Amino acid sequence: MKQRLKFLFEKYERVLMPVTLLVGVTVDFLTFRAIELNTAFLVLGVYVVLAGIAITLLNRKEDASRISTFLRLGASFVLQFSFGALLSASLIFYWFSGALSVSWPLLLLFAVLMATNEVFRHYYLKPLIQLSVYFFVTYSVSTLVLPSLLQSLEVGVFVLSGIVSLVFISVFVFLLSHWFDTVRAQRLPIFISTLTIFAFMNAFYFFDLIPPIPLSLRDATVAHAIKPTSQGYVLALEEENWMDQLLPGQTIHVQGGKPIFVYSAIFAPTTFHTTIFHQWQFFDERQNKWIDKDRLSFSIKGGRDGGYRGYSRKNSVELGKWRVNIETERGQTVGRVRFNVEQMLENLPLTEVIK
Repeated sequence: MKQRLKFLFEKYERVLMPVTLLVGVTVDFLTFRAIELNTAFLVLGVYVVLAGIAITLLNRKEDASRISTFLRLGASFVLQFSFGALLSASLIFYWFSGALSVSWPLLLLFAVLMATNEVFRHYYLKPLIQLSVYFFVTYSVSTLVLPSLLQSLEVGVFVLSGIVSLVFISVFVFLLSHWFDTVRAQRLPIFISTLTIFAFMNAFYFFDLIPPIPLSLRDATVAHAIKPTSQGYVLALEEENWMDQLLPGQTIHVQGGKPIFVYSAIFAPTTFHTTIFHQWQFFDERQNKWIDKDRLSFSIKGGRDGGYRGYSRKNSVELGKWRVNIETERGQTVGRVRFNVEQMLENLPLTEVIK
C-alpha cells in the first residue's frame, strides 16, 4: 500500500500540485472580495494553522506504517494549498489597498513566491524554505489583521505586527527543533533568514511601499463639479466614448479660472476612523518631475460597502499632466488618479452621475 501511494503521488504530482495551488488561489478570489472582513481574517487564520500542521508532519521521521505515509503525502498538498491561499490572499488585499505604481515591488514578491510555490515545490521539503516562507506569510497576515482589529494605521501597529510574527515563528521553530533533528540542524540559517525577511518588510513599510490595509479604494475620478445631495454625490463628468474608457487616465477640458474636482470612495471597516489626503501634483516638463501643489484632507469613517465618499477641489489649474495621490496621514498611497488638463475650446456636453 505504501509503495502504491508513493507511485500514485509521483505519477500525478506534476498535475496535482499545480491544481492544488490553483484551487487555493481560486478560492481566495471568489471569497475574500465577497465575504465580511472578520470572516476573511478567520479563514486566513485557518490557513496559517493548516500550514503549521503540514510543516510539522513533513519534518517528522517517516516510518513504515500506512498512516505515516498517507499523512506525509497529504501534508505536501496541504502545505501547497495553504501557502498558495495565504500568498494569493495577501496579494488580493495588498492589490486593492494600494496603487500598483507605488506598491509593485511587494506585489511582485508575492507573485514570484506564488510561482515558485509550484515550480520549485521540491525545495519546500527543506525546513529552511518551509519556515522562511511560513514566517513571510504569517508576517503578511498579521499586517492585514492587526490594523483592522486595533482600528489604527499608526507606525506602532505595524511594529507590533512584526513583533507578534517574530515571537510566533520563534516559538514554532523552538518546538520543531526540540522534536526534529532536521530542524535543529538548520536553526542558524532559519534565524538569519527570519531576520532578513523582517528587515526587508520594515524597509518596504518605511519607504511607503506597503499599502495602508485595511483601507481600499473603491472609486475615484476627476469631475467638473461635485454636489452633495440626499441621494449621494452628483458628479458632472465629460461624456466618454468606449475608446476613451479603455485608455488609462482621463482628459478634462477647462475654461480659465474654473475649478476641477477629484472624487474618491474608500472602504474601511466599521468603526474605523482616519484622515485621508488628496495630494495634487503637476508634471513639470522643464524639470521632468512631479511638483507638489496642494495637499487637501478630509476625515472618513468605515462601514459603507461602497466606500466613504469625499472630494477635493482645486482652482486655477495649469494645462498639462496631473495626478492626485490618495494618501494616509503618513503618506501611504491608497490609490491614484491621473488626468490631462486641456483648454476648453467649445462648450462640451456634461453628464450627471450619482455616486
